[in-house]
Amino acid sequence: VQLQASGGGLVQAGGSLRLSCAASGTAFSINVMAWCRQAPGKQRELVATIDRGGNTNYADSMKGRFVISRDNAKNTVYLQMINIKPEDTAVYYCYLTRLGAGYWGQGTLVTVSS
Repeated sequence: VQLQASGGGLVQAGGSLRLSCAASGTAFSINVMAWCRQAPGKQRELVATIDRGGNTNYADSMKGRFVISRDNAKNTVYLQMINIKPEDTAVYYCYLTRLGAGYWGQGTLVTVSS
């Protein structure tokens, strides 16, 4: 399974951005899809998860500002970010689980200017 993330870039604080991550290869039976992020000098942290049924979970600091969604037919997960803050600057990674194994995407950089 290969994951290709896109949609990152430079955005002003208070703005919005939509990240996408498409899974290719042997991508059937995908279970959980998720976004994580890693800010400079910090550990990678979970942003949000979504299971195949559409059930979602969010880190507390992202609730109300980030929305995770997925298109099972396209094996794609999205992250809609609104009211972006400078502390959201990070490399955002997509992740999925399939048949008990986990897979990471290459990351897409989001830079928020104040």
